[in-house]
Amino acid sequence: MPVSSALVSRTTLANAVANAAIVVTGGAVRLTGSGLGCPTWPRCTDASFVATPELAGHGVIEFGNRLLTFALTTVAIATVVVVFRSVRRDLRALALIGFLGIPAQALLGGITVLTGLNPWTVAAHFLLSMVLVAVATTLWLRSREPGVGQPLLRRPFVLLVTGIAAATSAVLVIGTVVTGSGPHSGDPAAGRTGFDPELVSQLHADVVFLLVGLTVALLVALYAIDSPARVRRAARDLLVVQLAQGVIGYVQYFTDLPVALVLLHMLGAVLITAFTARLVWSVRGPASELPLSNDTAALRTAPRSGAVPPLR
Repeated sequence: MPVSSALVSRTTLANAVANAAIVVTGGAVRLTGSGLGCPTWPRCTDASFVATPELAGHGVIEFGNRLLTFALTTVAIATVVVVFRSVRRDLRALALIGFLGIPAQALLGGITVLTGLNPWTVAAHFLLSMVLVAVATTLWLRSREPGVGQPLLRRPFVLLVTGIAAATSAVLVIGTVVTGSGPHSGDPAAGRTGFDPELVSQLHADVVFLLVGLTVALLVALYAIDSPARVRRAARDLLVVQLAQGVIGYVQYFTDLPVALVLLHMLGAVLITAFTARLVWSVRGPASELPLSNDTAALRTAPRSGAVPPLR
């Protein structure tokens, strides 16, 4: 018997939360200097799979974060099982991608440890996590509706949303370069990119300004037309998260990167990723989400009348 849609929604939500949580805990590992608390991989030491007393607190923190991967894997497996037992075939690809991303992430994390926290592998590790957060968010949002839906916006708006997603990706990528050039390396022996932190921070800020500008432009345009409320809400909420993240970024920069604010900034990166995924998801939906007009009224009655006029 197929599982209920409510169970699918709850399980995919747990999966999204778990993917977000492990990013934040991973940030705590780096910010406490525990990145090499377990100096090798897949064992914690050459002789032990678990942290030993000699590794002290750093070993406990790093090994604890590794254990969380098993919890995330359990949730991801449960998500795949529930989705495949439901009638929602359209969710299967996303569920599988989310699950397969976990061993890929674990392998990349192992390479990161074995390379002594090379800043470029650390960056790749974080960016893959962001991809999984976006996939998990989309999976959850899509599970709450009966299907993928139809386009709700004209092509110029869809292109602008795509531009916002691309700018968000650029912000995240450059943000990892900033991190790899700054003081929080995860271990005193870890290398740095060699870039000037002030220069890459300015580049990061410039791209953030572009991202915020694109989001404001989209929001103004959406309110200027009779656009679907779900898209307006998604754009509005994303802008709020972007502005909050910008404030945190500036405060942490001018206060010499205190650990608490850097960790909060990492949480902000997760939220921006999730809310950007929500915006991309929002541009497709059921016909009932379209603003009521002559065209959309005809569209909603199309299954009974047979004729579907084009949206102009």
